[in-house]
Amino acid sequence: MHWRFSYRRYRLPFRRPLRTAHGEWREREGVYVRLEDAAGMARYGEAAPIPWFGTETADEIEAACRGLGPNLDGEAIAKLPPGLGRLRSALASALAERAAVPRTAVLPIAALLPAGRAALAAAAAPLEAGFRVFKWKVGVTDVADELVILDDLCAVLPASAKLRLDANGAWDRRSAERWLTRCADRPVEFVEQPIAPGARGADDLLLGLAADYPTALALDESLVGDGDIERWLGLGWPGVFIVKPALLADLPAAVARLAAARSSVVFSAALETALGAQTALRAAFLWTGEPRASGFGVWPMFVDSRFDGPAAVPFLRWEEVERIDPEALWNALS
Repeated sequence: MHWRFSYRRYRLPFRRPLRTAHGEWREREGVYVRLEDAAGMARYGEAAPIPWFGTETADEIEAACRGLGPNLDGEAIAKLPPGLGRLRSALASALAERAAVPRTAVLPIAALLPAGRAALAAAAAPLEAGFRVFKWKVGVTDVADELVILDDLCAVLPASAKLRLDANGAWDRRSAERWLTRCADRPVEFVEQPIAPGARGADDLLLGLAADYPTALALDESLVGDGDIERWLGLGWPGVFIVKPALLADLPAAVARLAAARSSVVFSAALETALGAQTALRAAFLWTGEPRASGFGVWPMFVDSRFDGPAAVPFLRWEEVERIDPEALWNALS
């Protein structure tokens, strides 16, 4: 099979910078790809890298696209190096068969709260809208200050609410133990990536923390690609896998492996545009394991609202995902 290949680079500013342990994130960079067959049928995909996760950069993806030329076949795609996993993911999503029937017609969604004390005021609107699962970015300021805010936030949330903490690998062992001790009697569903994957002895430390404390841990930055999922399954990870479909070169195989292992999985956005979000959300809707609130409560997010995925709601419907028009998004970059 041969396709006409084209691509478009994007750089889209966020409405508000996102504060994380990695610093302030002000804009999203990535690449759209387009494959057109002999009949003139076009399909689209999005390469949405996150370099501080360990992915390739948007510049590297653009350079690779430039080197592919205007015509592609399956052999050329197969020869792309493993280090271009996000480009491989974009091409794979463009070529994937579309599932006609989702596992569920409604997907529960977690609301994203800003870092620091701003989370207290920001929780009011999603609470009123009906959200009961919240994700809060931590590891951004002093541990003692954030622990005070944690208690204040727990006091604001109703008893039925669950709180997820995302440390983005900001803590050392001592800080992680301090947090997990506090979380033990708080309504914290799990803590994402307390230790950076590149830290010395990170794997053993994460496994040890998961065994020593009652609050579940989740892997996020530790899952940069398909091989990481297989490795952590081999290590017997007892916690949650945060799956960002945009980061997986072979999404169906990775999801099938997690399902076979009966893993606890939360699907999450990579702050991609609506094009990549459609692929990610389809995977979440089709997941056959335990249903958990997905991490797609991030939109509206871009200054140019045409690139936003479905607006954050407590329960997202399949029809909202299928309403996304990849061709319109492609044209919006022209």
